[in-house]
Amino acid sequence: MEGRGVPSHAAQCCRRLWDAGFQAYPVGGCVRNLLLGRLPLDWDVAASALPEQVMALFPRCVPTGVRHGTVTVLLPGGAVEVTTFRTEGGYSDGRHPDAVSFRATLREDLARRDFTVNAMALDRDGTVIDLFGGQADLARGLLRCVGDPDRRFGEDALRMFRAVRFCAQLDFTPAPGLSDAIRRNAARAAALSAERVQGELERILLSHRPALAGRLFDLGLMARWTGGVPMHPEQLAQLPPGRLERWAGLCGALPDACAPAGAERFLFSLRLDRRLLRACTAGAQLRQEGLPRDGAGWRRALARLGRDGCRAGAAMEGAAALGQLERLLELDPCVTVGQLALSGGDLAALGLRGRAIGAAQHRLLRHVLDFPEDNRRDRLLELLDVPAGDA
Repeated sequence: MEGRGVPSHAAQCCRRLWDAGFQAYPVGGCVRNLLLGRLPLDWDVAASALPEQVMALFPRCVPTGVRHGTVTVLLPGGAVEVTTFRTEGGYSDGRHPDAVSFRATLREDLARRDFTVNAMALDRDGTVIDLFGGQADLARGLLRCVGDPDRRFGEDALRMFRAVRFCAQLDFTPAPGLSDAIRRNAARAAALSAERVQGELERILLSHRPALAGRLFDLGLMARWTGGVPMHPEQLAQLPPGRLERWAGLCGALPDACAPAGAERFLFSLRLDRRLLRACTAGAQLRQEGLPRDGAGWRRALARLGRDGCRAGAAMEGAAALGQLERLLELDPCVTVGQLALSGGDLAALGLRGRAIGAAQHRLLRHVLDFPEDNRRDRLLELLDVPAGDA
């Protein structure tokens, strides 16, 4: 098994289970990534052992999901998530099975999975166990559900988001009829938690095909968060693959995102963190006012809204505006009183006290924003009408 690229800790986990009389197979995304020549980050093993039997075999375990048969085994070299073969009952909440049965075979366990490329396993000798055509779909770059897509999406609505995400991250093409099935079941997405949707959307945004985020809107999956408005964020691929830049670029593609309330409302509904929310709200405000056209304008905007807010506003406009701002930021312009060549302590040494210090700092900053070359101690003293020798 290790000859197939399985790391020692995952192979050790499987060997110990086999030696104890159980079946154990690496499954799912780790097998898919191995076949694609990608390094798997996580290792999942499907086994015939029950959770309590797994925990009896390994001294260091975390019962991460015992109810659903999952135990995380901690070994030198890494963690392995071991899940008992299972079949599942109905999905009344559209996300989690109402009941789980551990009286299952490997075939039954693989049959419940979402896509054929995620329904493969590795045997003890490294042979790929492929019961649903996953290897052929990998070779064609095709994303296809295991069995009936309406049933798969009815079991777990998040799988529709995962379908778009796999296309974005792995360059897959949806199988014929897959997009239609997503569109038929899109209303189910309204029951998903905002955090789950945010996580899938962010993975798409940070992929090398971020414009596929628009498919979530076109297919109706984002109706709860945007009222079903389609969008076409083709410009996202031109932006750096950072969270701030890509989320801001997505907001810029929203029809009403030029209004600060539009970006704020959208990001807040998806439970984005406060820093990103503040930055994109400030960026939308800046974009609504009109982005600065020169260095002085950008410096004033930076002083007022901060770097994140200005970067968000520029990203909403596009790569050209962001590039202009980044070139300015490389010069490390003085945009705060803390960057002035005269500190508050220097001003106190000159005899200024209390509010007079703050007033002097802000007067100097206003000047330096327009004339950055004047941020020198001697010039600032001259502006304060203080002889350099007295300083």
